[in-house]
Amino acid sequence: MTDRTTTSDSTGVPGPRDDARHRHQAGPAVAILRGGTGPHVHDVVDTLVGCGVTAIEITTNTPGWRDGIERAVSQHGSAVSVGVGTVLDVRQIDEAAAAGASFAVSPHLDPDLAERAHERGLGWYPGAATPTEIVRAWRLGARAVKVFPAAQLGGPAFLRQVLAPLDFVDVVPTGGIGVDDAADYLAAGAVAVGLGSPLVGDALSTGDLDALRSRAERLTAALRR
Repeated sequence: MTDRTTTSDSTGVPGPRDDARHRHQAGPAVAILRGGTGPHVHDVVDTLVGCGVTAIEITTNTPGWRDGIERAVSQHGSAVSVGVGTVLDVRQIDEAAAAGASFAVSPHLDPDLAERAHERGLGWYPGAATPTEIVRAWRLGARAVKVFPAAQLGGPAFLRQVLAPLDFVDVVPTGGIGVDDAADYLAAGAVAVGLGSPLVGDALSTGDLDALRSRAERLTAALRR
């Protein structure tokens, strides 16, 4: 697959692409549902949406992930953007698209996934850790680049340094981000943040929705400020 070209201004800085540019519009937080035992996925999704979380990612290593996506899309419609995470091959993109997913997230950068996501009309969010990977992902048509693992790479300070020269790239930092520091990543230039276990906790396994609701409400309140 060849890179999609970017437009540029008189300074030569890459800018928005007419053919592939799609701003992330799912909201400032993406809740990542991973693992668990399966039966609580629907309740967890309902609780998150009820607290104002408008983007849900259900990973392929979560039991019943296809059913989870299909039910979330059917139940909540346009109120929430539902995607698939931990995508490792094109078959998973096909299955997610058939279930109604609107975006696909991978922990790595793979041009084959970019091409298939584009063919199926899904937003593509590839994982990248270095400036070289981030620019490569952007030029391959990422809707936004998943900077991963964000906390281990240096947190908001790292993001701020990377985005100083790469301010034309939309990024969604993910990995090790807590409910109480999510807003710091937005202040550093992220268009959204991805939160897994610090937000979801053990709700997928235990069905503890009260604790989940408390964390989700705290998150959405912090990101509205």
